[in-house]
Amino acid sequence: MSDAYVGVDIGGTKVAVAVLRDGELAHHDIRPTAVAGSDALIDEICALVDSVRDDDVRGVGVGVPSVIDFDAGRIRTSVNVPLADLPLRSVLADRIGLPVFLDNDATVAALAEASSGARIEVANLVMLTVGTGVGGGLVLNGAPYRGATGAAAELGHMMVAAGRREASSEPGGFPRHGSLESLASGRALDHLAAEAAEQHPESAVGRARAAGEPVDGHLVVTAAGAGDEVAVELLASLGSWLGIGVANVINALDPDVVAIGGGVSVAGELLLEPARRTAREYILPGVGTKTEIRRSKHGPTAGVLGAAILAKEEMKGREEAR
Repeated sequence: MSDAYVGVDIGGTKVAVAVLRDGELAHHDIRPTAVAGSDALIDEICALVDSVRDDDVRGVGVGVPSVIDFDAGRIRTSVNVPLADLPLRSVLADRIGLPVFLDNDATVAALAEASSGARIEVANLVMLTVGTGVGGGLVLNGAPYRGATGAAAELGHMMVAAGRREASSEPGGFPRHGSLESLASGRALDHLAAEAAEQHPESAVGRARAAGEPVDGHLVVTAAGAGDEVAVELLASLGSWLGIGVANVINALDPDVVAIGGGVSVAGELLLEPARRTAREYILPGVGTKTEIRRSKHGPTAGVLGAAILAKEEMKGREEAR
């Protein structure tokens, strides 16, 4: 018998779950995000936890792409999932019957990236998750940084092109025009793919459009990996905007590591190389001389792993406080 912890990673398009036991993740499950409303999504989360839990599970950690009041376990606002203004921690704890801990999804991913097992090994790390939106997480001086109210760090909403107007933003809403999320997210890549399909009918995205097939960011990543020049250029454009965001966080924080995760990061160097190249153009000389810009070492499991580590660490803190 050994203690185990469930990690739940809620994204704009999928919900993933896994169990952390003896430093290893197991019993993975993943389902499309239920976006019909908060009740449907809560039902889905509970069903996923039930599908992997056993008698060894002591707690559940949940990462959500939302602005979190960490101490209260409440979601303040949420852009990509229907969970705004909800005391999610207590709602899930009542339904599941176990202690539940709630944090921003990129914060828990940053915790995973900075850790080996449950021990933080990278003192200063910035996590940028490039998925449906762009999330940000910080580990500073060896601990997760959540700010004065638990809401840090919404790095996807930093401005990288003030005054720019793009189709991926809703006028007056969030993400704002010119923000990192509006220009470097999976949703932005979807819009770039649709535009390129019309302008380049000979390309992979153009041929897919003509055949009535889905034209989106997933197709761009696949086509770029196969050598399609238009798809490669689309990822380079996305990577360039991402690089400006990377430069901003390096200029501000001079971290040991900037880790890029999220679904779009599966493009690997096709995304990261233009991001690094652009970042170097905007980093102040003398800053970031030791910073490594790399892909998430945990890939798509960073969110569930970090959520499970969150539960483990919070449970440990409770016991030590007694």
